[in-house]
Amino acid sequence: MFIPFLALAQEEATIDTGDTAWMLTATALVLFMTIPGLSLFYAGLVRAKNVLSVLMQCFAITAMMSLLWAIYGYSLAYTDGGSLQSIIGGLDRLFLSGLTVDSVAGTIPESLYMTFQMTFAIITPALIVGAFAERMKFSAMLVFMALWLTLVYVPVWHWVWGGGWIAHLGTIMGLTTEGGEALDFAGGTVVHINAGIAALMAAIVLGPRKGYPVTAMPPHNLGLTVIGASMLWVGWFGFNAGSELAADGTAGMAMTVTQLATATAALTWMFIEWINHGKPSVLGIATGAVAGLVAITPASGTAGPMGAIAIGFAGAFFAFFAATKLKRKLGYDDSLDVWGVHGVAGIVGAILTGVFAAPVLGGAGLADGVDGIGVQVLIQFVSVVATLVYGGVLSWLILMGIKSTMGLRVTEEQETMGLDLAQHDERGYIL
Repeated sequence: MFIPFLALAQEEATIDTGDTAWMLTATALVLFMTIPGLSLFYAGLVRAKNVLSVLMQCFAITAMMSLLWAIYGYSLAYTDGGSLQSIIGGLDRLFLSGLTVDSVAGTIPESLYMTFQMTFAIITPALIVGAFAERMKFSAMLVFMALWLTLVYVPVWHWVWGGGWIAHLGTIMGLTTEGGEALDFAGGTVVHINAGIAALMAAIVLGPRKGYPVTAMPPHNLGLTVIGASMLWVGWFGFNAGSELAADGTAGMAMTVTQLATATAALTWMFIEWINHGKPSVLGIATGAVAGLVAITPASGTAGPMGAIAIGFAGAFFAFFAATKLKRKLGYDDSLDVWGVHGVAGIVGAILTGVFAAPVLGGAGLADGVDGIGVQVLIQFVSVVATLVYGGVLSWLILMGIKSTMGLRVTEEQETMGLDLAQHDERGYIL
């Protein structure tokens, strides 16, 4: 996933047409995950009076993050930060300065690498939408997402994939003499845990929807949700296999383990629900599939097929209880279970990445300098905790700042009316 910025200056770097063709496809697939995949998945889960609001939020996020990533996000995430390199990148690519048709990143055009990473910067904040669905002001959402990308997503991206401190965590902890990175092939910490903890903070700061949990708030169109989940499943091959940045054996294995983990998780959630409630639900199997996709993401470049099945099972198992039992017990209203699915399954996947990367368990190998599964798991655990603490605190501060100034939440009257009419003066359905 990480191509050192300094490698761009190497004269021998040349474009491989096969890798480039695959990455053009993978980039389109990851964008497809947000619009229309995630958008439809969320749209079906809310009530009919709010269907357009989540579609609008995902669409606007796609546009805004594209520009912010190009203007400064990519530069601060990816380039060398000099004396601040362990914390943040530099300004070499501010406004994409120096990015030309001849710029090369590894074996693909740098413009393509930048755009591929842009699609990650799009879907990560879009995931958070599910936590505050049906009650956040559109204007507040835009401000929150812009600040969150800048202050949370970009630094964590740099720490993990830009050569920051998490990329050298084993050495920092004294567990390795060199290297010892936290393994995150396609975004367990950077994307899912990061978005998950922000979602939990948003649900807590905004408070529950009017009537929750007494009033029933069932999904208004599960057909849309299943279509969206199916698009996510297909698009995720670009997410995971694309993160190899090449058309090679690792990309092929990433595709294989993604399919196996997702299939396992879908069935796991279905059977747990069947046992607990007497019937398997469409919503359950679709949600289980997403949990499996999330769980395998950090391990997709290192786990083997049987490890993927184990990760898929564990991801769905823990996500099910987080999205049902834990949420009810603690009383927070994470509308569409972003924390329960992305946060919890992301944590499970990140920790188990350290287990199933081991060759003895069919994996591709532990991080450089790491001696033993226990050491890698400890490194993974610390990276998870760091992401949770940093992302949680900064997200809370951003939310509280917006709440105390422009306000976060629509009025009670607007919430009753529905955000489609209250915020956009449109209806999703005119029957």
